[in-house]
Amino acid sequence: MEEGRFLQWGVFRSLLAILQWWGFNVTVIIMNKWIFQKLDFKFPLSVSCVHFICSSIGAYLVIKVLKLKPLIAVDPEGRWKRIFPMSFVFCINIVLGNVSLRYIPVSFMQTIKSFTPATTVFLQWLVWRKYFDRRIWASLVPIVGGILLTSVTELSFNMLGFCAALFGCLATSTKTILAESLLHGYKFDSINTVYYMAPFATMILGVPALLLEGNGVMDWFHAHPAPWASLIIIFSSGVLAFCLNFSIFYVIHSTTAVTFNVAGNLKVAVAVLISWLIFRNPISGLNAVGCGITLLGCTFYGYVRHMLSQQTPGTPRTPRTPRKKMELLPLVNNEKLDDKV
Repeated sequence: MEEGRFLQWGVFRSLLAILQWWGFNVTVIIMNKWIFQKLDFKFPLSVSCVHFICSSIGAYLVIKVLKLKPLIAVDPEGRWKRIFPMSFVFCINIVLGNVSLRYIPVSFMQTIKSFTPATTVFLQWLVWRKYFDRRIWASLVPIVGGILLTSVTELSFNMLGFCAALFGCLATSTKTILAESLLHGYKFDSINTVYYMAPFATMILGVPALLLEGNGVMDWFHAHPAPWASLIIIFSSGVLAFCLNFSIFYVIHSTTAVTFNVAGNLKVAVAVLISWLIFRNPISGLNAVGCGITLLGCTFYGYVRHMLSQQTPGTPRTPRTPRKKMELLPLVNNEKLDDKV
């Protein structure tokens, strides 16, 4: 009886965590698209800056005021050498995501973002010379094929939005790889990550947003029929963006790695469906098939990585830049080498 109740509570807790994660994620995406399309606030740098400001305030309140999470101490030198480079890439990632949302539909943007596993593996192989099991490369085939099919058949294709989303995948992959090396030894959770990176990102983005979009924002404010109500929506999206980071921490600690991977891909499908119901962007049959193939490929990739991690003893080494020319050679004959994911 006790074990049965505990199991039921665990399942309910996992389901609740996934649902609130889906809710925040999809709401933020839809609100951002609404801001660009319906409110005619076509200033992605300013929207990103508002998100960083709200995240900075939110993380400070959670850690310093409410004390819901303990602060992970980082010395000043570590902040500039470790946190600042991460913040710069993090800033680029968010800006590119908002730029892509301005020019392409949510469905297309979310499908392209599913390309991130492929770019991560490719960068680790190309730059860090990390060698992967053949099953990892095979799992990337449906992801790449689905992206190509979706891009070719996209009825609302925009080159600028497509490139922004694609480079956003590269930025996400770079951030992930840098996190493995720069934050090695720190057990950062999502809230502490935001606490340290959001202020840096605000500082990095504030001046470009002011110089490039300041006049446009002022013109929009004077020309818009209800600017204050629109500003409330814009800042609300920033608050929800911070809540999304909090929900990620909750869902990671409430689910397994496989469940998190499957839930993440289903979240993309939910976001695509809801965005289509709201914005009614045209989607062809082949486009939907390409999106489905991509999501199935991402699920298969996560399953393969999980299976390989179960087979490989110990923790995989952090990818690093080779120091000698000999390290550039693929030492594939030695089965004892830790060259698998």
